[in-house]
Amino acid sequence: MTVLVDGLPYHYESGTEYVLKIQIIGGPELDSHSNTGGFSMLVSAGTLGAGEGYESMVQNWDGDASTLTHTNSGAKTLDRSWDVVWTAPPTGEGVVSLWLAGNSVNGDSVPSELDMWNRLTTSVAEGEDDGNTRVVFSGNGTIEPPPPVEGVNIHEMGAGLRAHWLGLLGFAAVIIVLLFCGLFLRYGFSKHYAGRSNLLRLRIKHLRRGDQL
Repeated sequence: MTVLVDGLPYHYESGTEYVLKIQIIGGPELDSHSNTGGFSMLVSAGTLGAGEGYESMVQNWDGDASTLTHTNSGAKTLDRSWDVVWTAPPTGEGVVSLWLAGNSVNGDSVPSELDMWNRLTTSVAEGEDDGNTRVVFSGNGTIEPPPPVEGVNIHEMGAGLRAHWLGLLGFAAVIIVLLFCGLFLRYGFSKHYAGRSNLLRLRIKHLRRGDQL
């Protein structure tokens, strides 16, 4: 199982709000009628809050603004992800550490090998924020690709069959033109080509004899 945080800045600026996405990848199959997973997050400085639309899905633990965890409704997410907001601390705080733990469960309320968990630790230094963000994760990072689509039409994968035939006909036309031009240059300029060929052979014969200037 992989737990990750997306949108983390390389450097933070005082008082800036950063929208972070927490996501858990892997674990039991998702079930919209029961718990799917949860998380617990802690920062050494600054405050944590809910992202837009996630007000009912996350909460501060015991009113501590430096901690954040899922609610009962937040444990039933369809994609095991939550948007949170980290507000950077005042200037001079220095490096801020972030701790995150997450789990992925099947919702049967019985601990088993099907239930998985993981955690990560990362940090953000104080400095000039250039707007670039990063993804930090813990785990093997394996994300299964979507299943292949059955019966894909060949015309949806590239040019149509008619376009291929037109391309082949165009290529053949170029070859024919080149052959025609070659024959025309060889035989079309003079009716006395055979005589000129004999003259050329005579000149070569003289060159071989060495009796030219």
